[in-house]
Amino acid sequence: MNRRTFLKRALGTLAGLVGISGGTYYYAREIEPYLLHIQKEVIASSKIPMSYDGFKIVQFSDTHIGFHYSLEKINKIISQINQQEPDVIVFTGDLVDNPENYRWNKELIKKLKSLTASYGKYWIYGNHDHGGYGTNILKDTMDEADFKLLKNEHEVIELDNDRIIIAGVDDVILGHPSIKDALNGTSPDLFTLLLAHEPDYADTAINYPIDVQLSGHSHGGQVRLPFIGHLYTPAYAEKYVEGKYLLNHDQFTLFVNKGIGTTRLPYRFLCKPEIHVYTLQHKQ
Repeated sequence: MNRRTFLKRALGTLAGLVGISGGTYYYAREIEPYLLHIQKEVIASSKIPMSYDGFKIVQFSDTHIGFHYSLEKINKIISQINQQEPDVIVFTGDLVDNPENYRWNKELIKKLKSLTASYGKYWIYGNHDHGGYGTNILKDTMDEADFKLLKNEHEVIELDNDRIIIAGVDDVILGHPSIKDALNGTSPDLFTLLLAHEPDYADTAINYPIDVQLSGHSHGGQVRLPFIGHLYTPAYAEKYVEGKYLLNHDQFTLFVNKGIGTTRLPYRFLCKPEIHVYTLQHKQ
């Protein structure tokens, strides 16, 4: 769906919300976008070594800083993430809404650097990161903030001589994803978690030795209505929109994060911004 079609539909939706009540419009613009939800999930697998019981991975995604989401507002997100005492932090794309016009500064680096995780911080490109000539400046910013880019590559996380894999692919829309490169040299016997910005990439990932995929991109639809659900999601987030999906006879789990910020229009309705906290568990 192109920008014009999206705006037309979204404006029609919001006009309906305004028709319901001015309070609904105010809530969708000024209140819900800042009501952070912490979604906690347990990931249990026989492939997870016992030494990883209780290992925490925190995911945040789609901050879209600069589009009605200021740098100051990200302080709450950072505080909430650090309060979880994560072992690993992952960011699944779209840091800044429009990299070409964003006023880049050291303060953003400082804030991202203040995120702490015992076993590392990792990130992948989203479509907005590549767009607007953002590819290189995003890489430089995240490097300085101590985040490691997983662009068609993987990282081995070692704990008490046991190992798990965190892999990442480039953005589907504006990048060149290669899951083969991302998994090159890994063992299918090791628990493997994949970071992929677009959730519909799961239909490709299920053909590889991946146990869990973490994605964003959809924003959960941003605006959801009772009994109807989301009204719109972008390309490659049309099949899997939000929450947890069990695929490939329950051998593959997909989690879709609703993201932090907004894009195109600054509204959230019945679709609070969220971070995910995943706790690993060895399954007998």
